[in-house]
Amino acid sequence: MTSEAAVSTSPSMSSAPAKRDYYWVRSFVAGGVAGCCAKTTIAPLDRVKILLQAQSPHYKHLGVFSTLRAVPQKEGILGLYKGNGAMMVRIFPYGAIQFMAFDKYKKLLSKQIGISGHIHRLMAGSMAGMTAVICTYPLDVVRARLAFQVKGDHRYTGIANAFHTIYLKEGGVLGFYRGLTPTLIGMAPYAGLSFFTFGTLKSIGLKHFPELLGRPSSDNPDVLILKTHINLLCGGVAGAIAQTVSYPFDVARRRMQLGSVLPDSEKCSSLVKTLKYVYHRYGVKKGLYRGLSLNYIRCVPSQAVAFTTYEFMKQFLHLN
Repeated sequence: MTSEAAVSTSPSMSSAPAKRDYYWVRSFVAGGVAGCCAKTTIAPLDRVKILLQAQSPHYKHLGVFSTLRAVPQKEGILGLYKGNGAMMVRIFPYGAIQFMAFDKYKKLLSKQIGISGHIHRLMAGSMAGMTAVICTYPLDVVRARLAFQVKGDHRYTGIANAFHTIYLKEGGVLGFYRGLTPTLIGMAPYAGLSFFTFGTLKSIGLKHFPELLGRPSSDNPDVLILKTHINLLCGGVAGAIAQTVSYPFDVARRRMQLGSVLPDSEKCSSLVKTLKYVYHRYGVKKGLYRGLSLNYIRCVPSQAVAFTTYEFMKQFLHLN
């Protein structure tokens, strides 16, 4: 029996072009479902994170848990899910592209360029994350704008209105790409370390403790995969490590995305300016790393659910 990491899932193994196309459709769906499940799990924490990162005047005097209590009191329980509709529209293609691109880049690096070992996971993860960001970034901007709104202080009435308003008032298409640079810079280490850590922990676990940590895949008994609770643990560890490294870039990205919504938006026109402004204005703990404790709480279940759901979908859709 071999571990999943050692088994190629390349569609080229199939002789019929129709099957190759169907493989990528299934892979796309698996990644999209994984992303949606992960983000829905932590949607309330995401809303609070955005409010804290961008120093919302309605909640900036509160901490993580007090904000979680204050939002339902001020905006109702659905206030914790504000912007989640836009997130689902974005996260399905984002998760689908990221997971599918990771498999593709990993094969490209190892088979055609000759880069193997653990480093190809790091590189493939970084490239996959940046690819997914570029393809879905306008949706992330709209989602951030909607999530930052507070009841009684709305600038946008919904997803379509947000797209229309940003396009007309903020420079057309370019208005949807505010904060793209820090997002890409932050995504490279985040996605790279996330996939690298998860893949490394998985391969080490299956290699050295196959009976303790692994079990046969339901769709291919010859493939050994991690048990569900081990999958969740590895995904959580991967998310925590990746978030710690990339968090300041995430703060800068959110402030740049919010643009004219913030009163100090003119001081956040570039990555360097934003990082300097946040550091000098708020410091490290209350500025560059504001909301990090919340991010640990949210990234652990998010990454755990994402990787575990993707592994499940691979079995369900016979991708192993």
